[in-house]
Amino acid sequence: MARQHLSATLRGRRPARHHATSSVLVVGVAGLALAACSSSSPATAPHVATTAPRPAHPAPSTTTISGRSTTTPSAPATMTTEQPGWTVVSRLPSGIAVDSHRSRRPDGDSVTVLRFHAGLVHYALHVGWRDPPAGAALPGAQPVIGPGQRARLLAAFNGGFLMGTGCLPCGVGGMEVARHVLVPLVSGMTSLVLNPDGGASMGVWGHSFPPAGAAVYSVRQCLPPLVSGGRVSPNIGDVFAWGATLGGGDLTARTAMGIDARGDLLYAGSMSALPSDLARALVSAGAVTAMELDINPEWVQADTALAPGGPLSAAVLDQNRPADQYLTGWTRDYVTVLAGP
Repeated sequence: MARQHLSATLRGRRPARHHATSSVLVVGVAGLALAACSSSSPATAPHVATTAPRPAHPAPSTTTISGRSTTTPSAPATMTTEQPGWTVVSRLPSGIAVDSHRSRRPDGDSVTVLRFHAGLVHYALHVGWRDPPAGAALPGAQPVIGPGQRARLLAAFNGGFLMGTGCLPCGVGGMEVARHVLVPLVSGMTSLVLNPDGGASMGVWGHSFPPAGAAVYSVRQCLPPLVSGGRVSPNIGDVFAWGATLGGGDLTARTAMGIDARGDLLYAGSMSALPSDLARALVSAGAVTAMELDINPEWVQADTALAPGGPLSAAVLDQNRPADQYLTGWTRDYVTVLAGP
């Protein structure tokens, strides 16, 4: 029996799913760990896709820089009522801080999108016990969530591909934490940038991003854009450009992160997906920029709480890791979502 079919059988799923870009095989055995490492890099040129409007939010403004259109986020407006199709996860006295949307395909696979509302939350980038290299000694960014963050914790989710030297030729990018460069940053890589106050922005490093004078405190890069200008990458059908999978099949556990025109961060995760599944889910949620995060079952983790400091629940359907994993520490980098601007 081929390994892909064996993996599908062990997970109780059909071994193949027909898709617009290819026929794909379900892979991924729970408990096995494989460092996600891209064998090639997707192109950055945009491809036309439809972005679902979000009428509850003000329209963004558009300007042109060096011949390229860029979207400037509008000032955040607090959301106090549930948006159709979205479920409230965490509500603060000032408004909805976290909500979620889950889409299910006819074959049973699903993609979960978490939305973190700008102005009500801020973020911190943590290192892991083993990766990135030489990062575990940084104060305030430890592999274990400390009591100061724990009291304000609303969510946590996995970071990007392995930063160890074995992955550097793959074009993963770099990482900076608390102004310490752990792996050199790379132009052309999609980048999550956190400022000293924990505010977040996303863009393609070196392509008019970050803007001049921006306060850069932490940066996590991972591959060229999955979504750019609200459009899915034209290289989305080249599955192997988006990381090595267990058994070499197309379907595996995958995660991605985007940002919408308001500055809300969007996390997408699934235990069985193609890169295109995540990209389209994020575009549908309003993402103007997005990057793939880590892939394969061991690394997919997203956890949420109903209130700051409350008990955590696993957010991705059937994820392998327990909801309290980040409270006890983890081997790889991750992001915490904290109540308060």
